[in-house]
Amino acid sequence: MSDTKQFKLPDVGEGLTEAEIVSWKVKPGDTVKVNDIVVEIETAKSLVELPVPFAGTVADLLVGEGETVAVGTPIIAVSTGAGSAKGEQGAKGEPAADGQPDVAPPVDSPPEEGAVEPGLIGGPAPGGRTSVLVGYGPRTTEAKRRPRKAVPTEASPATAQQGVQTAFSTDADHRTPEVSVEDAQPAVPKLPQPPESLADRGGEVRVLAKPPVRKLAKDLGVDLRDVQASGDGGIVTRSDVEAYAGGGRAPAGAEHSPGEQTRVPVKGVRKMTAQAMVASAFTAPHVTEWVTLDATRTVRLVERLKQHRDFREVKVSPLLVVAKAVCLAVRNTPEVNATWDEEAQEIVLKHDVNLGIAAATPRGLVVPNVKGAGRLPLVELAQALGQLTATARAGRTQPAEMAGGTITITNVGVFGVDSGTPIINPGESAILAMGAISRRPWVVGNRVRPRWVSTLALSFDHRVVDGAQGSRYLADVAAIVEDPAQALLH
Repeated sequence: MSDTKQFKLPDVGEGLTEAEIVSWKVKPGDTVKVNDIVVEIETAKSLVELPVPFAGTVADLLVGEGETVAVGTPIIAVSTGAGSAKGEQGAKGEPAADGQPDVAPPVDSPPEEGAVEPGLIGGPAPGGRTSVLVGYGPRTTEAKRRPRKAVPTEASPATAQQGVQTAFSTDADHRTPEVSVEDAQPAVPKLPQPPESLADRGGEVRVLAKPPVRKLAKDLGVDLRDVQASGDGGIVTRSDVEAYAGGGRAPAGAEHSPGEQTRVPVKGVRKMTAQAMVASAFTAPHVTEWVTLDATRTVRLVERLKQHRDFREVKVSPLLVVAKAVCLAVRNTPEVNATWDEEAQEIVLKHDVNLGIAAATPRGLVVPNVKGAGRLPLVELAQALGQLTATARAGRTQPAEMAGGTITITNVGVFGVDSGTPIINPGESAILAMGAISRRPWVVGNRVRPRWVSTLALSFDHRVVDGAQGSRYLADVAAIVEDPAQALLH
């Protein structure tokens, strides 16, 4: 008898209570090893890949893609017992003594333990051995996906019957389909089918689309049946969904009635961001101050740094100079690097600057931070910023990377925006908006000249930072951006 274990959705960090199943990396019948990635989930803060904690054969996927479930909910069942793991000799890649295809050994003559490296098909695994279905021959490669329905190719009726009895003998709870001797006869393999998701099985209309595209459509409130497919074989692509959502109608020319609406579900990162911004905006009394400055010297410094041998492997931009200025100016005004303790009615000054960088991603706004940014040399700060932004854009920022921030920069200039009134990240006391750097007329001495000009805006919590402190801090940051040599004074 086999033993089926259920893997429950864990709390991946910071007391999260639920997560959405984004995509499964396995399907029923796949063989998995300990720590194999089996599913990708989206929490309120990031995308996370979950490894399975035990080895065996996937018996069932208990939650479909796109569903949101609570922490502790069983999401996958894995058969780990002897009933799902027979035929160890066939995994060694050696034919049977009589030259016939390998079959599962009788119960009273178990194969020798440890003959195959753990993790390989047919090798030992916790709770039992991995099976090799009759008709497929020896398998010595790493575990791979196989078709949902095994199609033997070389087994005789007697051999097939024996294999069916061993490889499919499980408890009723394992939901393994019954297989007859006729089903095990040699047959012409079916051609590969286009990708489908769990939602397609048994549905009346089968729309061909990969799981990420289905998730995008669900987030945008798009019915895939209304989208005209442009991919090979009639597959709906990401661009098809985006084009449909952007135009508000089907590419095929379908008409909609006046007043029709599209509802976009708010969940995951977007839901968390919305809740956090509301809490911050209506809890911390915001004050925003602006300064417009001549950033020509910063632009020139950036060009020189790009040619320096220490910076050739990292991205250098004006954001790097602004980030350094934000960290240095904290030394004169530590209140901006603090938090308000409501319960104790105290201001908590942070000794380290954990610099947050607001990053726009397809899943919403995330704010990972560089730990100890104030202690990093310029080249190391550049490396940290580059890694942080690359990870965020790839959607791989983890909850720990977004925890513990003390002050944040939001670079709205990359969108061509002059500046804005940013909302403070919860748990912090200040956020700096960096506007676009563009050529404008500027008075230098008694003459008007074209210069690189930018606008900085600082929002701060007036419970922690008063007007004089906020103004001094913003003036210090602006002074360094105007003349990077000012950094030596800090």
